[in-house]
Amino acid sequence: MIHRVPVAARVGLAAMVVFNLAPFYWVVTSSLKSATEVVSFPATLFPHTVTLDAYREIWISAGFFGYFVNSMLVAGGTALLSGTLALSAAYGLSRFRFPGHGAVMVILLSSQMIPGVLLVVPYFKLMTVVGLFDTRIGLILALTTITLPFSVWMLKGYMDTVPLELDQAAMLDGASRMQILTRVIFPIVLPGLIATATFAFLLAWGDLLWALCLISDEARITMSLGLTRLMGQFKVLWSQTMAAVVIASVIPAVLYTCFQRYLVRGYAGASVKE
Repeated sequence: MIHRVPVAARVGLAAMVVFNLAPFYWVVTSSLKSATEVVSFPATLFPHTVTLDAYREIWISAGFFGYFVNSMLVAGGTALLSGTLALSAAYGLSRFRFPGHGAVMVILLSSQMIPGVLLVVPYFKLMTVVGLFDTRIGLILALTTITLPFSVWMLKGYMDTVPLELDQAAMLDGASRMQILTRVIFPIVLPGLIATATFAFLLAWGDLLWALCLISDEARITMSLGLTRLMGQFKVLWSQTMAAVVIASVIPAVLYTCFQRYLVRGYAGASVKE
């Protein structure tokens, strides 16, 4: 039986779509305007003359290519490290019961309630002592500690849905725990792993607080931190800023488009308990 959607609901949904897409439209069109037109009053809905000067200046003159590379290295390293550690930890928490098992799960969950800003000073002092301040590795480690608890919690819930009989059958065939994890469990939980790795990547990609506190060298700053350099005390380069926002949004958009089905399966699988 086909249910017709009421007209009021359609109008409401259409209004929500317009409300959510309007900022993206404004960013894209503003990035294609000249420096004069983007600040003209009244504002224009469509560029009078489409120009890519803002993208050219951002990518070449402003050095955003280096910022882009730094963001890719930091976000990719965070996703790889967080995903690897989460996979091992989730397997151990899912398959073994040991003293303090429940306490570990509570600590992982409660750690997400601590505001990140409270940890900035301790991390700053720690990274300075160990010699990792103003390094990409130090920033990757800091971001990993932020993303890892949630990744472990979600991947553990996904792994709980995998029957224990698969482990037992593999052990009867002589497989070790590491072989079971890499050859049996890994292919099954791959959607959940992709979801957690994507979560870690996107969080690291959009991070500003940790990059601002742990990175000072111009050659190592990320995209989000580079965007703040366009906001001067007396002048804002609006065309370049909008172009930089578009460039910074490309990677998250592509990731979500490519891994959408894995994200849905991963989050759905993590919500199912035995």
